[in-house]
Amino acid sequence: MALHWSDALDGVDWKELSEVIRLAPLGTKEPALLRTAFTNSLYRCFVYDDGSLVGTGRVLGDGVDAAYLCDVAILPSHQGRGLGKAIVARLVEQARGHRKIILYAVPGKEAFYARFGFRRMSTAMAIFDDPELAGARGYIAAD
Repeated sequence: MALHWSDALDGVDWKELSEVIRLAPLGTKEPALLRTAFTNSLYRCFVYDDGSLVGTGRVLGDGVDAAYLCDVAILPSHQGRGLGKAIVARLVEQARGHRKIILYAVPGKEAFYARFGFRRMSTAMAIFDDPELAGARGYIAAD
């Protein structure tokens, strides 16, 4: 596997990125939404294998207080090879210096993130645009 790592937005195929996120599976995110989200992120990373996008992740942050790691997605063909671990390690290192680095994990993947020092929060709360779907996927508790 000869991987090419980049944080550059130039040349990103937003449809391809949308497909990587869908297949990871992290749900459906439209290419235009992803362009806005990744452009507005403090840090980002794209991993290519032979010119094709195979992994990604990003960090929203204010530079000092809070950083939010999100959209860590690996194509199924490249999962289980340490690529997710490498992306998370890279993004956490870039976000160091923030007072807190947060994320929410796909239910069942908490142990993966615990290896990086992430711990469960007892007071985290969220507003989702589709709370029923978020509840069905295990992201929020039922009322």
